[in-house]
Amino acid sequence: MRLVALALAWSLVMPAFAIDTGEAFADPAQQQRYERLIRELRCLVCQNQSIADSNATLASDLRREVRDMLQAGRSDGEIRAFMTERYGDFVLYDPPMAPRTLLLWLAPALLLLGGIAVTGTVVLRRARAARANPASLEEEPDKS
Repeated sequence: MRLVALALAWSLVMPAFAIDTGEAFADPAQQQRYERLIRELRCLVCQNQSIADSNATLASDLRREVRDMLQAGRSDGEIRAFMTERYGDFVLYDPPMAPRTLLLWLAPALLLLGGIAVTGTVVLRRARAARANPASLEEEPDKS
């Protein structure tokens, strides 16, 4: 009896975990395209989740929009172009390499180079200070 009650409770709770409640496409290839596309598009509300993973209202609207465009026969490129025209390159998890997105692509390398430069400067200054005053390298006696 407990097992039946648990199974019934679980069946009622499971839909709450579902994010995409839309009906699956009849064509498995089209369903796969849909799933790939919604994983490529960023939720503009959450910003760290794709629209596939987000339960925000805007993400739900964007999933519905992608579904409608796929059913209308639009290509993946047309769907991405529509989304970027409407929301900008930020909506794509993998934005195109273009002059307007150059900083976005170069930022990780620039931050890494900046970190290396700061670390190098600190190490060099400490090395110079140690050579100028070798007594500062000796341990001070414990005063306890």
